[in-house]
Amino acid sequence: MVEIITVRNNSYADRAGIKAGDKLLSVNGKEINDVLDYRFYTTEKILTLIIERNGINTTVSIKKPEYDDIGLEFSSYLMDEKKRCKNNCIFCFIDQNPPGMRESVYFKDDDERLSFLQGNYVTLTNLTDKDIERIIEMRISPVNISVHTVNPVLRVKMMRNKNAGECLKYIKQLDDGGIALNTQLVLCRGINDGAELERSLEYLSSLKNIQSIAAVPCGISGHRDGLYDIKPYEKESAAEVVGIIDRFGERCLCKRDIRLVYAADEFFILSEKAIPPEEYYEDYPQIENGVGMLRSHYEEFLYSLANIDKIGYNSIITIVTGEAAYPHIKMLAQLACNRFPQLRVRVRAIKNNFFGGHITVSGLVVGSDIIEQLKDDEKSDILLIPSNMLRYDRELFLDNTSVYDVEKALSVRVLIVEKDGADLAQKITGQKGSDA
Repeated sequence: MVEIITVRNNSYADRAGIKAGDKLLSVNGKEINDVLDYRFYTTEKILTLIIERNGINTTVSIKKPEYDDIGLEFSSYLMDEKKRCKNNCIFCFIDQNPPGMRESVYFKDDDERLSFLQGNYVTLTNLTDKDIERIIEMRISPVNISVHTVNPVLRVKMMRNKNAGECLKYIKQLDDGGIALNTQLVLCRGINDGAELERSLEYLSSLKNIQSIAAVPCGISGHRDGLYDIKPYEKESAAEVVGIIDRFGERCLCKRDIRLVYAADEFFILSEKAIPPEEYYEDYPQIENGVGMLRSHYEEFLYSLANIDKIGYNSIITIVTGEAAYPHIKMLAQLACNRFPQLRVRVRAIKNNFFGGHITVSGLVVGSDIIEQLKDDEKSDILLIPSNMLRYDRELFLDNTSVYDVEKALSVRVLIVEKDGADLAQKITGQKGSDA
């Protein structure tokens, strides 16, 4: 049972007499508990809804085209609370957050509904046999799974959940049920790489409905007091991972005509290997997981730059990025300057003092570090900040410093750069969209 907050004007529900404050109990005899139930059971042409109003149940009938929305809105996106993670993983990054951040940063979700709706990865430890049956019945596909290892004993050790090994059976059940699977292996040096990585790749690549497998290095911040001792990857160990991934990728190309297995960009950076060409990433199935992001960004930048005829302003521009992406952004800035010699662009790698440790990705750079490290620099007219440094509201960094705080402290105009390389080319050269 879920409470209806809004009934959209002139919608099917509105015309049927449903009102805000009513409670939706069932659709066509199926109990409604969350957004997946609601979306799945309201797709049919003829609906019979049981509504509770003032403690009295009422039957409401609706006829509509198949898949049309009936016009109800609820108090939350899921129509239910997010499922909290039951694991205590040795590599969990949330456990490594600095103290004093906003409360929501410390919440660990592990919700299969967000896998389908938002692309989140789930560990399966929150699921029951009934949940798996529902996923298959509703064709909730693809499901994104944080596997980490297919060794049940090792998975229990890494996730510190006694059910972590047993629930690996759900992977095969989903595969047998025709559900497409994207999987990730968060690798911890000397723990689930090497022979264990090969074991995981062997099993996962044998699944019929596997779409992609990504290997991602675990993040290690400077806030690990009392946590499991994990060694960061360095050049040699990262190169070993890339080698294993490449061998399995070539095997999959021969057997299945797709690479299927990918290493995150960070492994190439750490191993000092060149980022692979565009065809390596095929249709970029795990780009949001940091797999192929640099290659895609590079290709988009080049294409956009080639179609720009002149620069739109004569400003001194500073671009900030994380230490990992610095060589990449520096190279792109140089390409722009080669095409337009009058450009004045500098790139600054921001050391992550807020998170500390071995955190070098741009998405975890915070405003206070930008201010501290740029305050004595030569003044710029424009400061370009990538959007992934900001929260969804695009106003605050993770340390709650605002874009306005940065502008005020550095006496500079801030422009937010979208994830795609085309926008970076546009903003560097002052084209439409730069507000120049």
